[in-house]
Amino acid sequence: MFGAERTRTLLGPADPARNANVGPPLVSARELIDRAGATELVAGRRRVRPTRRLVLTAGTLAVAVGAVAVLQPLGGDAPDTPGGPAAAAGLVLVPVAYQFDADPPAAGPRLRALADKIKNAGYDGRGGRYMYHHTKVWGDPVMTSADGRHHVAFADERKIWRAADGTGQQTIVHLEPQYPDPESRDYWQRRPGLGPAVGVTPAPSVIPLPPRELTPPSADPIELRELLKVKYGAGAASKEVATLYGRYVVPRATRAEILRVLADVPGFRWRGEVTDRAGRGGVAVTFDDREHDAQSLLVFDSTTGELLANERLTMSPVRISSYQVILETAWTDRLG
Repeated sequence: MFGAERTRTLLGPADPARNANVGPPLVSARELIDRAGATELVAGRRRVRPTRRLVLTAGTLAVAVGAVAVLQPLGGDAPDTPGGPAAAAGLVLVPVAYQFDADPPAAGPRLRALADKIKNAGYDGRGGRYMYHHTKVWGDPVMTSADGRHHVAFADERKIWRAADGTGQQTIVHLEPQYPDPESRDYWQRRPGLGPAVGVTPAPSVIPLPPRELTPPSADPIELRELLKVKYGAGAASKEVATLYGRYVVPRATRAEILRVLADVPGFRWRGEVTDRAGRGGVAVTFDDREHDAQSLLVFDSTTGELLANERLTMSPVRISSYQVILETAWTDRLG
């Protein structure tokens, strides 16, 4: 690779910066290469593969261990619906404490009790051509500055219509980014073009879904244990539960059995009543993954047993997390 002096010698008088005082770059060449190598186009949309400085997940940033993050405008009160009015630029996350923060009890008995009492959801007993999901996702991806001190979470809103053969449609609207602290907000907003766009409302991206094999989950506990990969532990089970609820319309009997299967997985702790990012009340369980210094969170509706939200929190040295809320699940015959 050419060095700076050799390049200037080759350019000679044609060098447009030969008399300019060029300061150090905001981003190193190594990081630019890493970013380029971490980016690809999938169905016309930019996607970012994980690197040492990019965490690709489905959520947001957090500023405290053991907390569900909500959004609050700087210098103002928290919004009534943390997933909605908080979509303005410059918003910083504020933690909401768990009901059981210190020494939470084992989740097994509470999950079994919840499984025994859940009621029908709005879609139970109904049908349609398409499974419909409306979600909001923060942390797709999370970007960290070269010095490791400043973070920003990309965010989007997704609506998906998926038929039994996998075909359908997905619409994506990119939302305003979110920040873990005012310093991160100021850092990225002073560097337009390096981070996510701010103050821009792009048109929704409409992406057709190709055929794929889909097998709806059954209520058989043996099949569910295999599907949720519980043999790999509570962290893997948390991820698979989030995937399942984001892809299928899960009937009541299966929802109840999922709770019972999770009750038998070692490591889940009961966090009690929490409020998710859409302002909805629910009950939460967490799993502390000591090996990877991370925490998984699942928030369930205490009436229907549906999954409302899920989070994957990196506990140290920087509190970065992925966060998803499932705003609506339904059967429908209409596409779009």
